[in-house]
Amino acid sequence: MFIGREKELKALKSVYEKEGFGMTVIYGRRRVGKSTLIKEFVKDKKVIFYTATKVGPERNLELFTKQVLDVLEPSISDATFPAIESVLDLISARIQDEDKKTVLVIDELPYWAEKDEALLSILQKYIDTMWLQNNMMLILCGSTLSFMEKKVLSEKSPIFGRRDSQIKLEAFNYKDSALFVPDYSAEDKAICYGVTGGVAKYLALFDPKKSLDDNIIKLFFTSDGYLYDETRNLLTQEFSDITLVNNIIEQVASGENTLNNIASKVHEKDTTVLYSLEKLIDVGLVEKKKCITEEKNKKKTQYVLKDHMFSFWYKFIPKAVSVIEMGQGEIYYEKIVKPRLHFFMGGVFEEMCRYYTLEQGITGMFGSIITETGTWWGTELLTDDNGKKYQQSADIDVVGLSSVDKTAVCGECKFKNEKIDKEIYETLIRRSRLLAGNYLIKKYLLFSLSGFSKWFDNVDKTDLLLISLCDLYL
Repeated sequence: MFIGREKELKALKSVYEKEGFGMTVIYGRRRVGKSTLIKEFVKDKKVIFYTATKVGPERNLELFTKQVLDVLEPSISDATFPAIESVLDLISARIQDEDKKTVLVIDELPYWAEKDEALLSILQKYIDTMWLQNNMMLILCGSTLSFMEKKVLSEKSPIFGRRDSQIKLEAFNYKDSALFVPDYSAEDKAICYGVTGGVAKYLALFDPKKSLDDNIIKLFFTSDGYLYDETRNLLTQEFSDITLVNNIIEQVASGENTLNNIASKVHEKDTTVLYSLEKLIDVGLVEKKKCITEEKNKKKTQYVLKDHMFSFWYKFIPKAVSVIEMGQGEIYYEKIVKPRLHFFMGGVFEEMCRYYTLEQGITGMFGSIITETGTWWGTELLTDDNGKKYQQSADIDVVGLSSVDKTAVCGECKFKNEKIDKEIYETLIRRSRLLAGNYLIKKYLLFSLSGFSKWFDNVDKTDLLLISLCDLYL
């Protein structure tokens, strides 16, 4: 069953239905569902669908030729062509008088184009001279974000300006992820999102008829589980030296988030680590996190894992390899992992709440038009019981800003089996004042898994919203 992606299907349909030639570029990290999206879109259409592989330009040409002939000239499907131009000439001739639009898909384009620098220029020539007046749609797709952005989409690309649309396919948000397990409780839906990161392939592996625990055990904590070895499989596909990359990810997952600290921990030069970090950003596994009110301050930059599944894996799997290989992964999960799931979900829940804040805030729900969300961190000056002043680090989980009128909302998130009490509210109020010089705080938001103490029954809620996990799924 195909789930979600209505916006992306609508965008593809719009290009398909335009008269003459149309082109869409689709890109995003591995396993996110790009090929599945394309297959859903073309299932009732005439399509030539080729997925490139890391076999060099000559072999890619052979395999592409066979795919084209299987669709357009099956009687000579064993024929070979000396150059890609010959194959594209055939496509051009066959679609010239077609009433029904032909869709040409080249999936995993970087695998071919990285080794054949002329490929994009050749495509550009055929778009400009042969295809513009033809009833045809071209879809170029790839998982290497840096290649797709720099070689396909940038102004320096031979095909720049030819596309009608581009789709950067992201992981599912927490709401769409819940569609894969519709009968789960809100808490279990959230955890399912947390351990899969909303990645389409991983969500599709969840059996909605089985419990959350059973699915996690099967996928992560058995030696034949799909996600037991998934991080190594992904890194092997992307990196030649996975030992260094693995060490870097381990440090980021453990909370080391500055270049100097990471380099020190893995005993490598800053430049070496930075190169790997930038590649990890390119493939969508790591992101640079910036303080929302000081985005130009390079000192306030942190490297964090963008992929929640990687966070879960590095937190729990490396220490459990021996017991999983012995067939005791279920015991490890029940005794070690399950009691710590709420702690793991802390950061995931914060990200969910930021998404909710932006989604609701853009509509004006909080008294201002929220145009961006993020986190804030810095220091606050406090006074102890003896009147002595001291500094301590401080952060705000959710900050939503309005670029329209310089207003803000601030929120705190707790994914715990305990109700939020007045102390958390008062801390949020205090820390929000650190933003008040530049922004007028319109609302204070408290997000809670387990609800709120009775103390809030008598609190003025004019500027306060109490939001439960269930509210996030309404």
